[in-house]
Amino acid sequence: MSEPAKPPTFAAGAILALVLVGIVAAAALAVLSAYAPDLRSGQDGRAHALSKSAIGYAGAPILMKALGASVLVSRTRPVRPSASVVVLTPEPTLNPDELRSYPKGALTLIVLPKWAASRDPIRQTFVRKAGVIKNDDAVQALLKSYAPQSRLAVRKGVFRPTLHGVDGAFADVGALRLGRIDGLRTLSGQGWIPLLADEAGNAVLVQSAKTPSIWVLSDPDLLNNHGLASRDTARVGALILETATAGERPILFDVTLNGFERGRGMARLMLEPPWLAATLIAAAAGILMGLHALARFGQPRRTGRAFALGARALVDNSADLVRMARKEHELAPAYAALTRTLVARAAGGHTAEEHWLDDLARRRGAAAPSELAAEADTIKTRDELTAVARKLYDWRGEMTRERR
Repeated sequence: MSEPAKPPTFAAGAILALVLVGIVAAAALAVLSAYAPDLRSGQDGRAHALSKSAIGYAGAPILMKALGASVLVSRTRPVRPSASVVVLTPEPTLNPDELRSYPKGALTLIVLPKWAASRDPIRQTFVRKAGVIKNDDAVQALLKSYAPQSRLAVRKGVFRPTLHGVDGAFADVGALRLGRIDGLRTLSGQGWIPLLADEAGNAVLVQSAKTPSIWVLSDPDLLNNHGLASRDTARVGALILETATAGERPILFDVTLNGFERGRGMARLMLEPPWLAATLIAAAAGILMGLHALARFGQPRRTGRAFALGARALVDNSADLVRMARKEHELAPAYAALTRTLVARAAGGHTAEEHWLDDLARRRGAAAPSELAAEADTIKTRDELTAVARKLYDWRGEMTRERR
């Protein structure tokens, strides 16, 4: 009896499910990779408009929106100067060429970095103060295109300074009391026009004489989250931004200089209109090609005649009739006789001399033809026919020494 067929190792449904999960996972990974910059929250403790740490500026956009101003935290660098008030928060490691090449707004407020801080390992979004940044050469290089000289000074200690207007849009501004400031930092040098100064006349907010649309805030504690926690300091910070807007300009807080620029790579381009339609069409075509491949494997068969001609057609028709009648196993004795005849002819003997062929089979260590003929007479199924045909084929090769 034939052995029962073994079940497949993997079910067809399980294989199909694995393929679908793999396709969906690959597509999701591609989309997430394209939009990765947009998914970054910005809660890294650095000094930019997305950060909620003490040195970050996330509170400034919230404050100005509450006061009715039009505010945008931009992840996209403009291609041309805009009509907005642009607030830039460069970091100490920023290349001066990047700041110089940034398309400026109708008025650009540059808030200089002040604090060196490290992320708090215990509390997320918090930072630990390490001290005041003392690299004046970096600031000089950063502002060189707006003024030939820039000098920073720090008043040691924690106190509540008072600012007053000096020139320009702040000429008529009286005394402005700040909250507690740790080490108020001021800016001076050739090419800078003071706008707001402390009691000693040291400028905190200056304007470039070369480029009047450039303002520089030397102490970020007037706008960062730590400073805005004081109502007095928040009032002064809001006054600076409101004066810059002239009551009508929108405010744009840039974060592209801090590494949060929204990417415009090829992958993202293919996932947004108008190229999104082409991407969907290509994906649908790939799915249809995959479904079509499942229905056929290998090289397509050539289409033959509807009614074949010649002796081969007669043989094929006869074989089809035998197959339809399920009588293939009854051909086993005839196949065994044919094999014996071919072996006898190849060996140079006579087909009627059975003992001669038996002796030859015994000398060569092969089965006797009578044994194979007897086995062929007993088969009842197609599988048994295949097994006997294989034995006869191997026996013929052993007897005639044919190379297969």
